[in-house]
Amino acid sequence: MKQLVILSGKGGSGKTTVAAALAHLASRESSLVLADADVDAANLELVVGANKLEEHAFVAGGVALIEKEMCTACGTCARTCRFDAVIPGDAFRVDPTACEGCAACVYQCPEDAIQMTEVQSGVWFRSDSRFGPLFHAHLFAGQENSGKLVTAVKQAARDLALETSADWVFIDGPPGIGCPVISACSGADMALLVVEPTVSGVHDLERMMATTDFFGVPNLVVMNKADLNLARVKDVESYCAERDVPMVGRIPYDLDVTRAMVQAQPVTAYSDGAVTQSLRGVWEQVRKLLAGDEA
Repeated sequence: MKQLVILSGKGGSGKTTVAAALAHLASRESSLVLADADVDAANLELVVGANKLEEHAFVAGGVALIEKEMCTACGTCARTCRFDAVIPGDAFRVDPTACEGCAACVYQCPEDAIQMTEVQSGVWFRSDSRFGPLFHAHLFAGQENSGKLVTAVKQAARDLALETSADWVFIDGPPGIGCPVISACSGADMALLVVEPTVSGVHDLERMMATTDFFGVPNLVVMNKADLNLARVKDVESYCAERDVPMVGRIPYDLDVTRAMVQAQPVTAYSDGAVTQSLRGVWEQVRKLLAGDEA
């Protein structure tokens, strides 16, 4: 079983388009499990025809709760709280939207009137899809610990892949380089970095590679909308050559991608045009390189 994570330096670069297309192509010859690790804005389910089977609560922390009957209104908790989450009164109370869950007030309260209570931060799902089981999640607005939710989604996908002897785990990662990305790429066998030919393209690539390199994950690069700015494509190719990182394909700009998304299909299932041909080449390169890594 191999784990491939698909990443991009920013949102809107075509990461999910590539992930859905590769899932479609791989499913015709292999068994796979999918994971959408973009828990803040998951959308892979829209393209792969997901049907939710299970829903699980995600609890990642807690907030302080002051027992009204035990509170003497001494104000110790308010003086201790760095986030101004304690609201004074005849009995003090905690604003749950301002509480950061540090528990400092719990340890400082002389009456032991404060306890930490669990708060549900999101939900994660197991679904069926046209290309295999899919694990995805939704982090509630204003909640933190998205890295932990990504880990939960990934672990569930990996466990099922091991249980069913699946060939692949495809992880549609979050954009950027923050904690969710670190959780998504940790333990992956290879990262496929989706880059656009823009002024920030090389910069995005540098940031992504710095992250994956730190965790020892080998990189592959694919250029999306490659025909829109050939000069920037050459910049990315030069950077990849300097780093000895394989560039596995150039995907042209094509409105078939938008039309396929409107129809809730991967572009490779929608048409057999230039984009599909490019993505087939990308999949062949990825498959061969990972097979070589296995050997």
